[in-house]
Amino acid sequence: MGFKNAFALALGLAATALATGTAAQTYPARPVKIIVPFAAGGPADNYARFVAQRLQDALGQSFVIDNRPGGGSVIGTDMAAKSPADGYTLLMMSNTHTVNETLIPNKPFQLMRDFVAVAPVNYSDLVLVAHPALPASNLGELLQQARARPGKFNYASSGPGTPYHMAGELFKSMADVYLVHIPYRGSSGARTDVMGGQVDVMFDAVTTMAEQIKAGKVKAIATTGKVRSEVLPGVPTMSEAGVPGYEATIWLGLMAPRGTPKAVVERLNEAVSKISSQPEVRQLWTRQGAVPMVMTPDVFDKYMRDDIAKWSRVIKAADIKAD
Repeated sequence: MGFKNAFALALGLAATALATGTAAQTYPARPVKIIVPFAAGGPADNYARFVAQRLQDALGQSFVIDNRPGGGSVIGTDMAAKSPADGYTLLMMSNTHTVNETLIPNKPFQLMRDFVAVAPVNYSDLVLVAHPALPASNLGELLQQARARPGKFNYASSGPGTPYHMAGELFKSMADVYLVHIPYRGSSGARTDVMGGQVDVMFDAVTTMAEQIKAGKVKAIATTGKVRSEVLPGVPTMSEAGVPGYEATIWLGLMAPRGTPKAVVERLNEAVSKISSQPEVRQLWTRQGAVPMVMTPDVFDKYMRDDIAKWSRVIKAADIKAD
């Protein structure tokens, strides 16, 4: 390479670095949209709104929530994947997305190809709940009745590939029972129908179902963490109640379309990490049953790739289908 070409290349790289740095300093210069590919009222929507308000306070621009449910998160996620990679469209995602990489292979996008990791938000345990009239007061009774009458009981989920669906399929596999899967477009409809008695049971996030349990609108059968939930200490874990080794959670995070400037991703990661690390936020989320997650973009990227591999093994071993 000649001196002139090398000099020109150096100037170009310097200009790019300067432009990138300037963009990060001025970002965001206009409102940012967070696409939530789930229905309003569920954990992803609730925590997206929580984080959006605090990002707005921290960065001085509006962060607007755009709910685009359907297709087990595929519809809204595809919209985000096709958005400009400029930092003004973000995706609130969950482990639905890492599951779908195996469960729904023919999607119009690939998660780790078409998006970049921004920051995780939090995770929480799930709780298996039933309508109060269900003739089973604990997991042992539910298992006994379900095994005696295969297909008699059903369970609701917020759609194929969602944590609620996978929790149900994992339960069926590990407990050797057959429940009919009733997929909904979002968790709100599923939750409503369990409380109304149209569906027998549902795995739901502790963060959204704890108040309904305390109000007597549903009865708690078991939680899905390794240890009992601090929010529902009187409810046994699945392992304690009759399915040893069972564990399932829901976790949330932010991604951006592939090609979003690295400096913008790092600025967002820093802002979200500060929010999750605030003592008052940690205390609030703990009371709700959620645990903050703080990672760099690179660590979060590896976390998601590992989760994709984990659920791929589970789905293939149990022959789980997307219905």
